[in-house]
Amino acid sequence: MRAFRTRMTYLLGTFLLSGVLLAGCGSDDTAQNSSAGAPAMDEGAALPAEGEVETQAGKGADTAAKAPDLRVEQRSIIYRGTVTVRVENVDAAAGQAGGIAKTAGGFVSGDNRSSGSGADTATMELRIPAEKFDAAVAQLAELGTEEQRQISTEDVTEQTIDLDARITVQQARVDSGRKLLAQAKSLNDLVMLEREVATREADLASLQAKKRNLADLTALSTITVTLLDPQAEAIADDDPPGFLGGLGAGWDALLASLRVLLTVLGALLPWLIAFGLPIWGVIYAVKRYNRTRRASHGGTPAYVVPGAQLPHPPAAQTPVSAPPAQQPPSETP
Repeated sequence: MRAFRTRMTYLLGTFLLSGVLLAGCGSDDTAQNSSAGAPAMDEGAALPAEGEVETQAGKGADTAAKAPDLRVEQRSIIYRGTVTVRVENVDAAAGQAGGIAKTAGGFVSGDNRSSGSGADTATMELRIPAEKFDAAVAQLAELGTEEQRQISTEDVTEQTIDLDARITVQQARVDSGRKLLAQAKSLNDLVMLEREVATREADLASLQAKKRNLADLTALSTITVTLLDPQAEAIADDDPPGFLGGLGAGWDALLASLRVLLTVLGALLPWLIAFGLPIWGVIYAVKRYNRTRRASHGGTPAYVVPGAQLPHPPAAQTPVSAPPAQQPPSETP
């Protein structure tokens, strides 16, 4: 029994050792096959997709190594402001507002002035450098009596970082496409690569345009200043929310609908007069002719079903006279 167990142990050990050796041989073959196939992968490295993956991976590593600076002073913020000021002389104040913009390093991007009924107003749009936004707003408020001020900001730091990364990747794709275009050996490859490069360049130009727009908005803030003379009415705010706001909106919608309805009726009235009156006259003449014809023939005869007997009028009944009333016998004395 002990000898049988010894033999079984020897056989199991032999099988396990053989399996380990076979696994080692398989690993060596796999390694050899991988090393043999490496040149094939190198030959295909010039393909656009693989080149793009390598470029993006490299750029991603560089981006991860250099994290963006997100401190407050390094963030991209768009400033917008609205100021309403009542002044003695609108034209003079408008000239001063333009001077404030130019002194701050900006410019006047819009100037709309109106005068009528003794009331002058001016609405100007100023582009001011972002670092001088607060000072410019304060100077504009000092032109007269400030009545309204609204300032809003928009943080576009994430959009700017995303655009920078996309532009970098897209530029690398354009460069790799141009390199492949220079190495094209057939006409079909040349046409295909030219189309692909044109598409990539168009995408790159679109991203660069978005980046320039964001850079312009963050570099130059926008201030809309409204100048009113003492006789001008204050600019009304938006409709108040709630019941009054809904009532006003409903009334405006009703008036707009009535205006549309009257416009449609005004457009249809000439057609109704031109065609409706003659048609009505013809219909009226036909109806009157039919009535006259029926009257001349004594009315419309009743329709009688063939074979049916006409009802006879009831016979005249002779009235039956009531018997004379009997008089009671008179009593004799």
